[in-house]
Amino acid sequence: MTHNRRDMIGLTAAAMAASAIPATAQSAPPRYGLIGQMIAEPGKRDELLAYLREGTTGMPGCLSYVIALDTANPDALWITEVWDSRDNHMASLKLPAVQAAIAKARPIIAGFGQRFETVPVAGDIV
Repeated sequence: MTHNRRDMIGLTAAAMAASAIPATAQSAPPRYGLIGQMIAEPGKRDELLAYLREGTTGMPGCLSYVIALDTANPDALWITEVWDSRDNHMASLKLPAVQAAIAKARPIIAGFGQRFETVPVAGDIV
């Protein structure tokens, strides 16, 4: 089968156009995002941060897990998560390392602030 110059230009243009379409528009399954505030007992934020750090590595399906200090509340953390699916997020809560982190952290968690579920569609995600 031979292709002329016009065919090759058309195929190249189609390939470039397809690569420019966001993943969600190419029928990829939707990602699952979660942004939440966790509030430690007074003076326990660093301890809570350490528990979260040790228990949240190597989670299957986790594309990004960011723990940030709240600049307005010295006892609060913000956690931003991006998952390949909501199911993998739910499954992560049953992982032994996550269960251990929850058990250690529970006594020093004073509460939870705002919580938002999202559908990540663009950005630098691993």
